[in-house]
Amino acid sequence: MIALITSGGVLMIPLALCALAATFIIFERLFYFISVRRRDAELSLALNQLLPKLDYNAAIRACSAADTPLSLVTRKALECRRLCESEIEDIAASEAGVLMPRYEHLLTALGTIANVSTMLGLLGTVTGTIQAFGVFSRGGALGDPAQLSSAVAQALVTTAAGLMIAIPSVIFHNYFVSETNKAAARIEAAVTQLIYNLKKGV
Repeated sequence: MIALITSGGVLMIPLALCALAATFIIFERLFYFISVRRRDAELSLALNQLLPKLDYNAAIRACSAADTPLSLVTRKALECRRLCESEIEDIAASEAGVLMPRYEHLLTALGTIANVSTMLGLLGTVTGTIQAFGVFSRGGALGDPAQLSSAVAQALVTTAAGLMIAIPSVIFHNYFVSETNKAAARIEAAVTQLIYNLKKGV
């Protein structure tokens, strides 16, 4: 396996770095989204108990403890509950705009890794092919079999490595973007429901 990897040449170094970075980002984002979803679920249960009692101070403390974008937007809306409905909506929307980058953290980097690893694999294909033609030009029709096999190995290994990094990176990037969009919709729905409850005196 090591010999196969090293046959890809110097381009395997940046590809390996891309693989490490993509793995870190994927696991970090998975942990974040799972953690946020769990804390939001716990907060929802707490608010369902506190808001009917009009215990807004305890609800605000629960939102601060959850420390998720949804909870912090909810906290801001609760703090501004005495304002009119349109003002609460504007303040909550502004707060959501500030907090949404928490969901988007490192997603641009993951998308970049997907593109770069693909191009690095393609670059390896091109350089390997150039080396293979160089072997033919120096050694006639067949050339040096060892040099020829090395050039072909570089082309194939770098291409495969680039695709193995790019494919899961693209899949998880799109998944995280989808989760971010869903989170934005959940925040909007939660704020709308909260304002309705506040204005009817719940």
